[in-house]
Amino acid sequence: MRRQLASLALTAGLALSGAAQAADLLIFGGPIYTGVDAQPKVEALVVRDGKVAFTGPLPEARRAAGKAQAIDLKGAAAYPGFVDAHAHLMGVGLREMTLNLEGTASIAQMTAKVKAWSLAHPGPEVLSGRGWIETHYPEKRFPNRADLDAVVSDRPVVLGRSDGHAILVNSKMLALAGITRDTPDPAGGQILRDSKGEPTGLLVDNAKALVKVPPPTEAQLREAAQRAADLYASRGWTGMHSVSVAARDVEILNAMAAAGTLPIRVDNFMDLSSQGTLLTTGPSADPTGLVRVDGIKMYIDGALGSRGAALLAPYDDAPGTGLLLTPPEVVAKTLAAARKSKAQMAIHAIGDRGNRLVLDAFETAFDGDPAQLRAARWRIEHAQVISPNDIPRFADNGVIASMQPSHAIGDLHFAPARLGEARLKGAYAWQALRTSGAHLAAGTDAPVEKGDPLIEFYAATYRHDLQGFAGPNWGLDEVLTRPQALAMLTKGAAYAVFREKDLGDLAVGKAADISVFSVDLMTAPFPDIAKAHAVMTVVGGKVVYRAR
Repeated sequence: MRRQLASLALTAGLALSGAAQAADLLIFGGPIYTGVDAQPKVEALVVRDGKVAFTGPLPEARRAAGKAQAIDLKGAAAYPGFVDAHAHLMGVGLREMTLNLEGTASIAQMTAKVKAWSLAHPGPEVLSGRGWIETHYPEKRFPNRADLDAVVSDRPVVLGRSDGHAILVNSKMLALAGITRDTPDPAGGQILRDSKGEPTGLLVDNAKALVKVPPPTEAQLREAAQRAADLYASRGWTGMHSVSVAARDVEILNAMAAAGTLPIRVDNFMDLSSQGTLLTTGPSADPTGLVRVDGIKMYIDGALGSRGAALLAPYDDAPGTGLLLTPPEVVAKTLAAARKSKAQMAIHAIGDRGNRLVLDAFETAFDGDPAQLRAARWRIEHAQVISPNDIPRFADNGVIASMQPSHAIGDLHFAPARLGEARLKGAYAWQALRTSGAHLAAGTDAPVEKGDPLIEFYAATYRHDLQGFAGPNWGLDEVLTRPQALAMLTKGAAYAVFREKDLGDLAVGKAADISVFSVDLMTAPFPDIAKAHAVMTVVGGKVVYRAR
């Protein structure tokens, strides 16, 4: 048995469960949604030896439970374990340890936070932060180095845009990096410049690599991993597909699993530059089964907000068609190795050109054999803007659309300007993809987004921002029904990593991974869903989190 989880209070009134021992459980007292078509909603559930042993009426459950520990939900609602099918575990943890700019409402507020952080953490070290996004700022522009220089000029500052595809730096950091008006744009990257040709301090996609920031120490990485895993358990997630992972990160997760301090399951998609032996030895799992290495994550293009997404036609609000981040020969070589080693491929593609290029590359890698490609369960991460002609190709080839519903309720404030009305018909096309027969898995892309399963469910079923706004022609016909959204966050995530035999629903015999929330997601008004919270998280029969 794993040792007790380290207890860590994450927010007021919430705490990780101190008991990490698997226990026989009788769960009742609220709606229990099993995700099983024949018995979608039951009164009670019995857990034995870490697996679902019974679902059905409470009187029968009591007889089947024996001396099992009774857990009264007191009106809360239980579901199959929610799994974030696309997040960056280390990034989530590091966000909690550095300057978090998520939710800043203006350039002025952002720079005020930078100034306050610098005063509270004095020294010559690089001031790092992440989470700003300018699309709703009243200044109606990107922030620039002058904004940062006005508050911090005596130490280097590097602030990541929320999407992770651009950084803002001050003049001190530009000078340290040797970036001047004469520095050329690197392949797949852009140095934004003002009307005089001088760098503004904004570096997009591959241009970010021009700035060297000291990497986190081993101790910092261990802390980040623990913080992220604990935070995810506290939000009701039972698992995560962590992407762009380094080999050392997997070693840290393996050690946590062995020590009993990893509360959730983590499937890893490795960064190509730090993937260890995956492309020669294939997928693997640690002895506990909590940590798996599944495949490779690559990038074909950038992000829509920073105009790095690769489009088939120019942006509607600026010149250019975006950026291609990985040379086609590197993509082809990696796909060939992955096919041979049975590693899954997960490729970031946001623009319609980016998605088409990945679909083409997948088909070429399997010599046009859709049955073999379908069996490989390769994935496109984001699948955000797709030419309508390419939507059926996902189902035809078994390519999984790994999508993030919350992107749609944030991007609605700028995507129409970037894309124009015609291209919106293939943007964030959850229902069109599902109807075509494609497999969908839902994630958050945290720390790009908050990483809250309830926001993802809200976004998938309502498609309005958190204030209840959705502009005209924002594709409200693409919303999912509540059962469809639940499947995307549970069954879809399990299928996307070949785990549907053990996870994804609460059928008898499957792992007892259970997410419990304060509202009934199947009936609650949409605004109530986004305001709700996790009540309990169970992984393999272990209660890894309970609200105080």
